[in-house]
Amino acid sequence: MLCLELLYLGLGIAGVTAAPAASAATPLKVISYAQTPNGFRGPARGWNTFALQANPNAAPSFQFDQAHVLTQCSVLASAPFNGQYDTCSLDSGWSVGDHGDDFGRLIYDTTHFDIPSLASSLHAKGLKMGVYVVPGAFLNDVNKTIFGTQTKIGEVCTGNEGLARCIFDYTRTETQQWHNSVANLFASWGVDFVKLDFVTPGSPSNGQNLPADQSGSVIAWHNAIKNSGRQIRLDISWKLDRTQKYFNIWNSNADAMRTDQDLNNSGSNVLVSWGTVQRAIDNYRQWIIAGLQFFDKLNIYPDLDNLVVGNPENISGLSNGQRTTVMSHWIGAGANLILGNDLTTLDDFGKNLLTNAQALKVAAFTAQFPIQPRNPGSGAQNAAQLQAWIAGPSPSREAVVVLTNLGPDNGQGGFGTQTRGVQTVTATWQDLGITGSFNVQDVWNNKNLGVISNQVSAQLDEGASVLLHLTAA
Repeated sequence: MLCLELLYLGLGIAGVTAAPAASAATPLKVISYAQTPNGFRGPARGWNTFALQANPNAAPSFQFDQAHVLTQCSVLASAPFNGQYDTCSLDSGWSVGDHGDDFGRLIYDTTHFDIPSLASSLHAKGLKMGVYVVPGAFLNDVNKTIFGTQTKIGEVCTGNEGLARCIFDYTRTETQQWHNSVANLFASWGVDFVKLDFVTPGSPSNGQNLPADQSGSVIAWHNAIKNSGRQIRLDISWKLDRTQKYFNIWNSNADAMRTDQDLNNSGSNVLVSWGTVQRAIDNYRQWIIAGLQFFDKLNIYPDLDNLVVGNPENISGLSNGQRTTVMSHWIGAGANLILGNDLTTLDDFGKNLLTNAQALKVAAFTAQFPIQPRNPGSGAQNAAQLQAWIAGPSPSREAVVVLTNLGPDNGQGGFGTQTRGVQTVTATWQDLGITGSFNVQDVWNNKNLGVISNQVSAQLDEGASVLLHLTAA
């Protein structure tokens, strides 16, 4: 649980100490988000099926079919969500897995889904429809002709990447025409969101023989979506290469990119472990540092993988303090808020995390200005157990600060510290790279902390955090 005290410098509250003297921190570079390549001004919010598919013990009543998906997604269309999370996304398994239609285009598994009907039902509820794809056409379809051409798929797609797919030659115009034909089909069904998985460089092979560079698939999908005439989000996955060459490609063609591998505990009784969350937060740290190096404005949002804070600990695998920390970091990053929970068993604590009005106000700000690390005592950006983050400040001097005690490192977080128990986390204005006075709101405790002009500090148990909204005083 959260053990929290915030204070002004010099108030002398028992148990809280002043920050150690810091060397001059590197000047703060404020980075912001701009419109994405497919025309979006904010990250996606919604629900995805994969966590429940991978962890059936955590939601034994869920089955991967149209009726159960509609049951889950109907929750998003009702109070207290009221459309705040609007995308209902199917993960792998919705389509036939070894062949396409007469033109080699993806077809849905009619034993479980009628995609146009599902899209229509979701649209009627004010929701959007998402599907999952991987690069390449099916090996079994190489003798089929690409729609609108005289070219067989096998003339532009050869070899075997290990997912029952061949590997496209992205220099051929017919390759783009194949992608156009699939995107047009999806558009006719009413698809609003495409998750493109197993993109390289970056994705682990996961037992497959993936080509070293599938970045051409991202460009082809972006162009196909643009040519379809329908606004469709493109989310690319898994943990993608962050060197400048590839970051430029992702940033110019996709709307969101995964920063880490899957977070779920496949086959476990709970959805995620805290150690995996530590890893995810550190992977975002690495991602935003790369973004700061290459860009002043990012045209792509981070995808930290599914958000599993809505269920209690016996389902989510996270304590209430840890759930709050996850939500704070996903919001702070301006990341996709794609839920992986069983929406039929949300508890009141989880519902508040997901629909808290003050938190969603912060999310609207961080969809423009993402958090970056500014470590207590130094303003540095290295991995650490005790962390401070800042988003902004904007030209109007609005900012967001997150203070966190990530707890002892389990070997994935990379910070090495093994300090247990409640710790004092203090970030001075020098650490954060800001000056002046700010009105400070403690978001989760709905507490106005007044005007602060030099530092914020909190006593935080392992895995706990505080989310602060700063506005000009």
